[in-house]
Amino acid sequence: MKYKRILLKLSGEALMGSRQYGIDPARLKEYAAEIKEVVNQGVQVAIVIGGGNIFRGVAGASNGMDRVQGDYMGMLATVINSLALQSALEDEGLFSRLQTAIKMEAIAEPFIKRRAVRHLEKGRVVIFGAGTGNPYFTTDSAAVLRAIEINADVILKGTRVDGIYNADPEKDPNAVKFDHISFNECIDKNLKVMDMTAFTLSQENHLPIIVFDMNKKGNLAKVVAGENVGTTVND
Repeated sequence: MKYKRILLKLSGEALMGSRQYGIDPARLKEYAAEIKEVVNQGVQVAIVIGGGNIFRGVAGASNGMDRVQGDYMGMLATVINSLALQSALEDEGLFSRLQTAIKMEAIAEPFIKRRAVRHLEKGRVVIFGAGTGNPYFTTDSAAVLRAIEINADVILKGTRVDGIYNADPEKDPNAVKFDHISFNECIDKNLKVMDMTAFTLSQENHLPIIVFDMNKKGNLAKVVAGENVGTTVND
């Protein structure tokens, strides 16, 4: 496999499947099976999940809620998603650990870098919940931060589209897909790969990002093996 240690970033919306909100157990099972396939090939997997299927802090703030309060609610939503994924992974026979940026000892370990790396080395899937633990930072930022801390080889952003386009492919049938693109080109073309804080942090640490369709069976294994799937962003 091309990558030995990966950070998989999933959006909360991805867990909805065909539903309008919440978690689709069938989608969770699909994702767990995809993750199991790469773990069985010796790949070390860490995961960060968003919480948009349950609550989004920015949306709450736009409706009059205090932004900081809304962001903390969003962090708790990511923990709900993380627990759901952990359960699905264990149903597949995988060993996993959930670490959170906000202490909640009854259900998760606190995030400790060396402990997280040790879990990965032992073949356990490590899920990082509650974002960075700070308001105003997205789960994209949390994903990049954790990836750097654990020395991941790459960030894999699993989405419902098969890469980065020059326009929204769901709205523009003439949108053109990029197979490879540099960080600077993404900035120049104003392509929304991740929020700017996360994107800049990734660029500064020379950490490549691969955006791919997580909903297509077998794609995760293909990406980890180095096949030309999705769009690669690097220097």
